[in-house]
Amino acid sequence: MLNQRENQHLREIIFDTETTGLDNREDRVIEIGAIEMINRFPTGNTFHKYINPQGRQVHPDAQDVHGISNADLEGKPTFPEIIDEFMEFIDGAKLVAHNGTFDLGFINAEFARLDQPAIDAGRLVDTLALARRKHPMGPNSLDALCRRYGIDNSRRTKHGALLDSELLAEVYIELIGGKQAALVLDSVSSASGNGRGSDDFDIVVSVRPEPLPSRLSEAELAAHEKLVGTLGEKAIWAKLNQVPESA
Repeated sequence: MLNQRENQHLREIIFDTETTGLDNREDRVIEIGAIEMINRFPTGNTFHKYINPQGRQVHPDAQDVHGISNADLEGKPTFPEIIDEFMEFIDGAKLVAHNGTFDLGFINAEFARLDQPAIDAGRLVDTLALARRKHPMGPNSLDALCRRYGIDNSRRTKHGALLDSELLAEVYIELIGGKQAALVLDSVSSASGNGRGSDDFDIVVSVRPEPLPSRLSEAELAAHEKLVGTLGEKAIWAKLNQVPESA
């Protein structure tokens, strides 16, 4: 039974990349940060690597954004050296990224250089597209969404792949309906055992055969009635003063 429930868990990887520039045909990935979520809750498992771009220089405009210099990348592993660990980390999971087509394009360009098959774009959830649908008047940058949802991004003085992934995880939960939606999803995933998809389930509301007995004592009811009598005729409690026996 435990294995059956584990198989129904929704596993998502929230990820971000930093690069030497904007053209994935020539520029390279120099940082990947990712966090694991199960049923929309972070598990604490993370992936974070700085990557040597193998001779490609960091463009000054890109460095202004993420603060990573060529010197910072000296001695760091190359993409071929981290690809297996990265593929294992994301295996079987939905991938979530902000402006995710940019990040996935760079990842797949790195995969292509190593003759690895591309990651299916169908696995990607782009939170920028979600935000634009939910907040069509914008702005919908990560910083703007943090402000909108009251998420503390004071540590984000520069773009950083792991920190941005952590912030995006919080933004993503808000975009799909907030923490309460995540609780509902977790409850449904745990309770469902019929093998159907997470969007196909029955909700059965049972009727209690006997009303619950009142938890109010006679003394409490009398004290309440006495208090209501001091509130005046227009008080809403005066209209609700009749307490059902089954309350």
